[in-house]
Amino acid sequence: MADITRILEEIQQGDAKAAGDLLPLVYEELRRLAAHKMAGESPGQTLQATALVHEAWLRLGGDDQPDWQNRAHFFAAAAEAMRRILIDNARRKKCLRHGGGAERVNLEGLELAASMDDEQLLALDEALDRLAAHDASKAEVVKLRFFAGLTNEQAARVLGVSEPTVKRHWAYARAWLFREMNL
Repeated sequence: MADITRILEEIQQGDAKAAGDLLPLVYEELRRLAAHKMAGESPGQTLQATALVHEAWLRLGGDDQPDWQNRAHFFAAAAEAMRRILIDNARRKKCLRHGGGAERVNLEGLELAASMDDEQLLALDEALDRLAAHDASKAEVVKLRFFAGLTNEQAARVLGVSEPTVKRHWAYARAWLFREMNL
């Protein structure tokens, strides 16, 4: 730990190289601190301890470290940075534009037309036209998947895009059409 104090002093004296030497020495301790912070978070947390350490390091100044009074000052600032990152992450998740409070629907189990009558089929066609005006590529995926019966892989080949892109477009389009048809 004396090395950390020495490096912090070198940073205070303006040694530009010292900041680069600091991270390898404090990394494991920061990671333990991050893991401790993450243990108190709710299950399903998408932020990993390693990402938390890296984000905290950047918020602390990265290679342009400020003047730290001592080791305790550095780790107190690191802990505060991690706390703020976790708070910001939680706020972002609750934000309405990120679907805060909305009920999650499994799109794979959602069938647009288990047995559609003519009226529902016409409503789907109108909604599909609105989707095409909004995003033509997603409407194409619906046509290929729903009406032509192609798989994601087959639709990807036809459209010249990747299979994950087709999956994302299909999920989006199904949700969009479901909402439009249930208004």
